[in-house]
Amino acid sequence: MSKRKPLRIGMIGYGFMGRAHSNAYNRVNNFFDLEYEPVLQAVCARDEAKAKAFADTWGYASVETDWRKLIERKDIDAVDICVPNNLHHDMAIAAAKAGKMILCEKPLSMNTAEGQEMVDAVEKAGVRNTVWYNYRRVPAVSLAKQLIDEGRLGRIFHYRANFLQDWTISADLPQGGAGLWRIDAKAAGSGVTGDLLAHCIDTALWLNGPIKTVTAMTETFIKERKHTESGKVEPVGIDDACAFLCRFANGSLAIFESTRYARGHKALYTFEINGADASIAWDLHDLHRLSYFDHRDDSIVRGWRSVHVTDGDMPYMDRWWVPGLQIGYEHSFVHQVADFLDGLGKNKPTSPTFREALETQKVCDAVLASAKSGRWVDVG
Repeated sequence: MSKRKPLRIGMIGYGFMGRAHSNAYNRVNNFFDLEYEPVLQAVCARDEAKAKAFADTWGYASVETDWRKLIERKDIDAVDICVPNNLHHDMAIAAAKAGKMILCEKPLSMNTAEGQEMVDAVEKAGVRNTVWYNYRRVPAVSLAKQLIDEGRLGRIFHYRANFLQDWTISADLPQGGAGLWRIDAKAAGSGVTGDLLAHCIDTALWLNGPIKTVTAMTETFIKERKHTESGKVEPVGIDDACAFLCRFANGSLAIFESTRYARGHKALYTFEINGADASIAWDLHDLHRLSYFDHRDDSIVRGWRSVHVTDGDMPYMDRWWVPGLQIGYEHSFVHQVADFLDGLGKNKPTSPTFREALETQKVCDAVLASAKSGRWVDVG
């Protein structure tokens, strides 16, 4: 019998992210030596039959169909919010008032005002909180953070990132409902800005510090789509594509681009950072590698090198296999759970907290405001 302290999880939602989170809860104590152990206490969804099937697959002890009842349960310590963006606010505030820890899917909220209320609620209640910006926990991305913090790049001049997909190109694709809520502005708040660029922005803030000002453009290529719930053709309110320029507080310049209309790309997320002494680059499609260029190398061997991030002295990798054997996307969620449990044991916050994730929300709002006005907009 485990000697670890139980952390009883109540999950709201059971989609793609629900699977990723559940897998992480189930795997974390196999690989990390932690004081706490997740216990899958309950999963909540409106469709009871589907919720029961999900619970059976992943090992949840019980099912709820009303999220308010799940939050009120005395046998739940932490609430995991894995639902569309328009539901984050009310659930998080209710969970905070009930004294529950909260792990919330990204983006934090529909907008900055909602996000600020969520931050105020968790801080007033004094409950532990984090937002699932999982790409921070890819070992190669964590290694990039380490190299920057060690000063190996020197002064940073440029940051560029993109996140490209192609799944919404067809005009026949409807909007709304359980599977396509990301195309419905009422559920998602925004399109690629809140869904994809939010990941790029969070990573950038973590690696390169605050963003001060932005100028952006967005486009909605297909103006109307049938709504799956009403059956009517309705205007599309989300951005299909977004590109923006920005200035960081450290003086560096940046270019960000995201679209769901880049034929041939399913999930191409890349970033490159150029400094006075070195540059680094990363590609989600080759997520276990970090490209590194060091100008201080002797000229006859100077060039880009591909660093295979699998050695035990690299972030997180001492917990997994032998050097040379890489890990994948799902492990980033295992790492976030491990960091949350480690922080719980050591009474330390787990980044990004709601307050930290609010900074990403502020940038997203500034980007959308700039695209609407056609002007530079100060963040926050």
